[in-house]
Amino acid sequence: MSMCLLWLGLLHISLSALWQAADIHAAVTIDHVTLTVLPANNVESGTDVILRCEASVSQSLSQTLTYFFRLLQNDQVIYTKNISTSVMEHSLSSARVSNSGHYQCSVHIYDKHKMSNSLSLSVTGLQTPMLKVKSDIVSEGEDITATCSAPEETGNMIFYFFENDLEVKRVTSNSNSVKTILTTQKRTEIYLQCAYMVMMHPNAGFSNKSNKVKVIVRDLDVITPQISISPKGNVVEGDMVQITCKVNYPSDLELYLTKNNTVLHESHTTFRKSLVVRAEDSGEYVCKAEKGSVQKMAVSPLHVAELFSKPILRMSPDEVFEGERFTLTCSSNVISSVKIGKADIKYVLLKDGQRISAVAKYEDTASPATNGKYYCMATAKKVYKTSSLHDVKAKVPVSAPVVYAVDEVIVGKTFRISCEAENGTLPITYTLLKTRIPVAHRRVVEAADRAIFNITSISFPEDINTFTCQAYNGGSSFSKTSEPLRAPVIVPVSRPVLEPKELTVTEGSDLPLICRVHQGTYPITFTWYHNRVMLLSSIQKLRSLEGRHVIKDIDRDQRGDYYCEASNYASEPKKSYPARIGVSLAQWKKAVIGVFCILLLVAIVIVLTVFFKNMSHQRRQKQEAELSVKPSRPKSGDPMRISLTLDIEDNTTLNDSDDHTDEESELVQPQEVDPSREVPEMKSIEPEYSVQHTEIQVSTPGVSEQADGVSDAQC
Repeated sequence: MSMCLLWLGLLHISLSALWQAADIHAAVTIDHVTLTVLPANNVESGTDVILRCEASVSQSLSQTLTYFFRLLQNDQVIYTKNISTSVMEHSLSSARVSNSGHYQCSVHIYDKHKMSNSLSLSVTGLQTPMLKVKSDIVSEGEDITATCSAPEETGNMIFYFFENDLEVKRVTSNSNSVKTILTTQKRTEIYLQCAYMVMMHPNAGFSNKSNKVKVIVRDLDVITPQISISPKGNVVEGDMVQITCKVNYPSDLELYLTKNNTVLHESHTTFRKSLVVRAEDSGEYVCKAEKGSVQKMAVSPLHVAELFSKPILRMSPDEVFEGERFTLTCSSNVISSVKIGKADIKYVLLKDGQRISAVAKYEDTASPATNGKYYCMATAKKVYKTSSLHDVKAKVPVSAPVVYAVDEVIVGKTFRISCEAENGTLPITYTLLKTRIPVAHRRVVEAADRAIFNITSISFPEDINTFTCQAYNGGSSFSKTSEPLRAPVIVPVSRPVLEPKELTVTEGSDLPLICRVHQGTYPITFTWYHNRVMLLSSIQKLRSLEGRHVIKDIDRDQRGDYYCEASNYASEPKKSYPARIGVSLAQWKKAVIGVFCILLLVAIVIVLTVFFKNMSHQRRQKQEAELSVKPSRPKSGDPMRISLTLDIEDNTTLNDSDDHTDEESELVQPQEVDPSREVPEMKSIEPEYSVQHTEIQVSTPGVSEQADGVSDAQC
């Protein structure tokens, strides 16, 4: 337990110390970092340069800080230092071009970091290099070992070597010195120099050239060979010739005999080569001696006259077809008649490297077995000459061609015809004939080609059989003619005719529509339309010139314009002229309409009869009322009272009018009646009416009081 408490105490103390330290560190800040180049930013090579880096720091407590400085050249760290002062200096003793560049300084304090400004240092002037050679006297072709150095310079460099002021080599080195091997072919005195350039600072340019070193190159004519050819002249094919290559040098030498870049013999000392020559051995022979990189040579020409000419293999005829005879002849001309005669030349005929004849003339019948590469060989006095290869390949006679139509043949439209022979060596010329008259030619050279002829059109189907084709490839069997062209011909349909052209049918009956064309290749598709709308159930594909479509139980909505359309594989549909179809009502509908019309007329008559009766009755009542009006004792200046008695009797049964007696309308008048206004009694000639009493009182202004005393009229 006590140990645990002890550890806890120590942990508390450590954490407290770390916390305090963190508080102290947090109070440090770097204000700025300054980099200075002394004595100047641009100096001459060899000057001592000081790079001074100073940090300005602010802190809350006065304590000693640790500064970690880093010096960078072109973003690469070249120097670091950990000190307790705020100033760091770095010296560049005898600065060189390689010290040129952009410098920066950085400072780290605890977790703080800051970078200085960037300064440029330029060092001008390169040290003059020094050149040394291993030996200043060498033999021709011997290597020269040279060393070029600039001890005071640093960095990667490119060294340049000059021979008599001409650059002969350049070498790259990561140090200030380089050793190399120089080779010279000159046989005199030469002067060597070197120079260099710092790779990282090309703007500094080239250094001055080094000191001159004189090298003496000794001649090696002692290794120059001699060549001789025996015999020297009048060399003819088949003669033996000896070529001697001689050199006066003891050892360490290579000797070659060459002709046209071909090595004929190799040795390390003098040698002699013998050979039986031919015409193609004519030319220049070279004897070459080599020691190191030095070469010496001697040249001698050789002319070899032909003994006989190169044989020529000829074939007759130039082209041969299978089954035909052909002849191969090998011949050569004698040139050196002194050496040989024509009979001394022997011939051998070979086919594909196999000997087939020992005579100059060979005959055979062409066939696939005779095809091959032929050549002949002529021999005289051990001289062999071979002719050029002659490729014999018997041509295959053309077979009878086959002619066919590439496209569908439609009357009145363009189409193409192909003519092709199954057998026959190319090229083959095809000729298209119409009624045995040539109309077009095609020459087929490649196997992938085809003879295609474009035909404008034909007017009738039978015209297709007038086309034939001829094939010819130069054989003795002449041309072959094909059979007449056989191909299906599509005749476009003519304009269809729709029947009936105009008709009215009864509703509910069947309407047959017949669409007929005059011509057209089967099958023909017929389609019917009603008011420009296609009847979906009407499409028919028939092998006939006539199509029939029946409209079952036609109704009034199906009247209108009908037309039909006909088409076939010619893809040229034709439409008929429209036909107007009317639809009348069914008989039972007509009967119903007739009965309805009769009933309607009867109803109208009844209504009119009743109407006119009522009008007549009202008119009589009005007339009788006017006739039954009588005045009631009128007095001068007194109001007039008139009592009217209307006798109206309604006779409802006109047929029983004889059983009833006519009643007269009786007018009851007042006691005082104006004679002038007397109304006579009238008998009604109309049916009797019942008597009714109507009292009408007429008042006159100013006499209303007197009118009160007048008694009412009584009936």
